[in-house]
Amino acid sequence: MGDDVVDLIMSDHRELERLFDTLENEPDKRAALLPVMTTLLTAHSRAEESEVYPAAREAGGEDDVQHSQQEHLLADQLAEKLAATDPDSDAFPAALKELVDAVKHHVEEEETTVLPGMRERLDDARRAELGQAFLSAREEHLGQQPGEVSKAELNQQAANAGISGASSMSKSELKSELEDAAEE
Repeated sequence: MGDDVVDLIMSDHRELERLFDTLENEPDKRAALLPVMTTLLTAHSRAEESEVYPAAREAGGEDDVQHSQQEHLLADQLAEKLAATDPDSDAFPAALKELVDAVKHHVEEEETTVLPGMRERLDDARRAELGQAFLSAREEHLGQQPGEVSKAELNQQAANAGISGASSMSKSELKSELEDAAEE
């Protein structure tokens, strides 16, 4: 696979799909796998937001990045809701389905627009450089759960989503603005 950022992102997508499948089909494993899935999803999202989306935007994919960021915001909300749901409860399957559907939709769009665009517009060396940055950022965020986000990360999400004036907002104002963007 190497260090190509596109390959690394797609590898994470396949791992998330595998975890979703297990969570959906093996209820006895839900309690153990739920935090694994949510931490991978969170770390993957934060790494894309901080390292990949700014590069994709610079390479001409501004609209795709804004849309992808909005989908990340929605996935964060759904993952936070799922993490707060008892894996043995009757509400868990519906909450899981909502998250899985949203993430699968995002993955499909990202793999048909953002990632092919990066392959076309960025040379091998730049994609390898981004791959290393992605891996470092993902490692830095492993262990975080949905909802655990710093003001700097919120500012980056706002930039990716095309929200202006973020630096002058408080953390709670910014979080509220991003929640609204997720619903668009």
